[in-house]
Amino acid sequence: MNKTKISAVAYTNTKAFIYGLTHSDIINKIDLSLDIPSDCAAKVINGQADIGLMPVAAIPMVPNANIVADYCIGSDGAVNSVFIFSEVPINQIKTLRLDSHSRTSNNLAKVLLKFYWKQDVAFTTVADAKTDAIVLIGDRTFGKKDDFAYAYDMGAEWKNFTGLPFMYAAWVANKEISAAFKAEFNKALKFGLDHRKEVLQELPESPNFDLEDYLYQKLQFEVTDDRTKALNLFLGYIKQLD
Repeated sequence: MNKTKISAVAYTNTKAFIYGLTHSDIINKIDLSLDIPSDCAAKVINGQADIGLMPVAAIPMVPNANIVADYCIGSDGAVNSVFIFSEVPINQIKTLRLDSHSRTSNNLAKVLLKFYWKQDVAFTTVADAKTDAIVLIGDRTFGKKDDFAYAYDMGAEWKNFTGLPFMYAAWVANKEISAAFKAEFNKALKFGLDHRKEVLQELPESPNFDLEDYLYQKLQFEVTDDRTKALNLFLGYIKQLD
């Protein structure tokens, strides 16, 4: 039997999904790899993976893209792991270093700066470039808010801008997936979410960061109508970026 190749992100925000997949019978039907978001997207785009939990900004680049799960990585307001960290107030930012790990967060920063804050900013991807501000996402942000003069949570800022929740990553396929597989896949993902208590017990301690609040309150995992509306709005804004 040909196994379905799945790429997932190896961040804390996906640990419940990984738990569900690895503790369900579906694990025998899939070939699971753990990657950073940008690599996950690349694998789905170039066909190395059939399904990926990929940054939503990359969805338009996927041939035959279709969202195959009822679950995603989202928030309704502050998410506490997707930031613009800055040494100056937002209205003084002139240069910003993007995060090499995620296309979505970089584009979200660009959208907010251009359309919400009305700021004209120069962007760089050079890792050691000296800039006014940086985009940083995922586990590397845990406990880092106090290291910077200003920390702008982009989930909260998107909510302020649009009044909508946000979807950072979705389970996207580059081909038709059978209804039977989708049903089993969704069941496994839900199983993981239902066992977040066990997931928390397996996570390493994170100083100055409330992992339980993060997994139960800050993160939201359902693909809702409002979150889908936000996704389409966000993709529309990306098209308008210079």
